[in-house]
Amino acid sequence: MKRLRLAVGVALVAVVAVIWLLLGRNKGAATGELVLTGNVDIRQVQLAFFGSERIAAVQVKEGDHVRKGQVLASLEKARLQANVTDREALKAAQEEVVRRLEAGNRPEEIRKAEADLEASSADLRNAELTADRVFKLVTQGADTPQASDDAHAALDVARARKAAAVEAHALMVLGPRKEDIAAARATLQACEAQLELARRDLADADVAAPADGVVEDRILEPGDMASPQKPVLTLALDDPLWVRVYVAETDLPRIRPGMKASVTTDGFPGRRYEGWVGYISPTAEFTPKSVETREVRTKLVYQVRVFVQNPRGELRLGMPAVVTVPLDQPAQP
Repeated sequence: MKRLRLAVGVALVAVVAVIWLLLGRNKGAATGELVLTGNVDIRQVQLAFFGSERIAAVQVKEGDHVRKGQVLASLEKARLQANVTDREALKAAQEEVVRRLEAGNRPEEIRKAEADLEASSADLRNAELTADRVFKLVTQGADTPQASDDAHAALDVARARKAAAVEAHALMVLGPRKEDIAAARATLQACEAQLELARRDLADADVAAPADGVVEDRILEPGDMASPQKPVLTLALDDPLWVRVYVAETDLPRIRPGMKASVTTDGFPGRRYEGWVGYISPTAEFTPKSVETREVRTKLVYQVRVFVQNPRGELRLGMPAVVTVPLDQPAQP
């Protein structure tokens, strides 16, 4: 009888131990939620000027809320504006060159070429008549052979001038060469590209906010020399904002992206912020050893980002937070 009582007692103790272990191991499953702790995290952007110039103004200070596209700092623009003006003048001059070549020669220029051709024709006729008279006089012995040579030379010059006038008139009628027009257009394109670069340099003299955020650090001041390697401001992008938490390997199958969650903080104990699981790391946070025991595997953790709404701007970078994920949510299709 005593042995029977002893056996029953041992069995009861074993049953209680098993129940205690199961309850302790599945506490999260019993409560229907997964509680995680972490810190608020946001992205940061270091803003720098594209060019090298002296800073003229910094319009914001630490803690200022800025909107996307808002100008935050500016460089001195006198030299950049002068470069734009110079490029605009070069472009305008080249446009006139292209228009002149495309329009061809003016009617007045063509008429002048015709007049030069007629004058050369008249000079040629006069040289021919003079040469005939001189040749006759030389034949009759009334003039010297030198006069005949001079008449021949004058006649050759008149014929050459007539030929040159004919070609000049033809060129005036034909107008500029296609190759000259193409070269002028190419030069105009180069001027336009240089002007666009000058305008881009002028536009880059202002640093604008790439997104809504909060100015975190004001690194440079007016009068400092800016360069692409020296940030002038650090901007904290508060949208999106998330809580970085870590999930144990044993709890990883219980959550999935898209699950709703709530976030609480010690700073605002009575306030809950709505959120959702947005990212689950595909790899463990720490590299496993080549040989793992069962206990080591259960200690692996995975990074999870729980995105959270922050309409009042109360959540700040690094703030400790508690994330509660209900586990009875239906799976999304």
